[in-house]
Amino acid sequence: MLSRIRLLFLSLFVLALAAAACSKSPSQGDPPSPGKSGARPIIVFMTDFGTANDAVAICKAVMLGIAPDARIMDITHQVTPYSIEDASRFLEAASPYYPAGAVFVAVVDPGVGTSRKPMVVKSKKGQYFVLPDNGLITPVIDRDGLDSAREITNPNWMIPSAISSTFHGRDIFSPAGAHLAAGWDFCLVGPEIPQLVRLTPRTSTLTDKGISGDIISLDDPFGSLVTDIPGDEFKKLGYNLGDKLRIEINKKSVTLPYVKTFMDAPVGDSLVFIDSRDRVSIAVNQGNYSKKFNVEPPGAIFIPRKGAPLKEK
Repeated sequence: MLSRIRLLFLSLFVLALAAAACSKSPSQGDPPSPGKSGARPIIVFMTDFGTANDAVAICKAVMLGIAPDARIMDITHQVTPYSIEDASRFLEAASPYYPAGAVFVAVVDPGVGTSRKPMVVKSKKGQYFVLPDNGLITPVIDRDGLDSAREITNPNWMIPSAISSTFHGRDIFSPAGAHLAAGWDFCLVGPEIPQLVRLTPRTSTLTDKGISGDIISLDDPFGSLVTDIPGDEFKKLGYNLGDKLRIEINKKSVTLPYVKTFMDAPVGDSLVFIDSRDRVSIAVNQGNYSKKFNVEPPGAIFIPRKGAPLKEK
């Protein structure tokens, strides 16, 4: 009998040590757990599901069934289908505007049902990201830092019925995000993941001749071309606002004015500008560049240095 009591106390001691190792005390400056700060918890939702079916509505119903007080905010559900890189850019761009403790549920998951891990990532900013381990989180972690990551294996964090092999957005990610928002202990979701899958995004290349990059996305519904050329790198080419740029898009030469904003070009005319995310973009003022000129990502772009010939070689 005495040995059983000792064993019980030893087990409780080990559990207490594990809990202490998993989370810092409030005195160490950690943000409050989701759902425990007194304010309504925030779930920020993003998918490539589109809006032509019931998938988004079902996921939100699952979340609200678990965390009825949560505010569910949408980044977009129009991510280019299967494009982890597109999704990672949207997540990176939107997340700084939300507070510590916000829970992001991001489901762009071409590997659904395979050995890829469903996980919860906590950033050093104190935000939580519920998403597949497919590289989607890479830009956020590169910017904000990684606190820890855990695989979702605890069945109590999943939908209570059988898990589908094709709809983990409903069965795993939505309930896990909602349990976080409701204040459940992040450490109980599953084991730590020691190494995350990393995304290797395309990057532009600056040479003495100019800058080569890729058309990586469309700014829909406007059809503007988004490139991977950072504004700071473009400015090294020597152009001033108002200059005409003779550039190459998919090996086709075009001449476009470099302007600050859309109305600096006549309505219907094309233009080059630095967008709100500090990337070189190409648009038509009050038009759709992609449709007008039949250009879609992926694609290539080359901008020569000012005064240099167009040809890259």
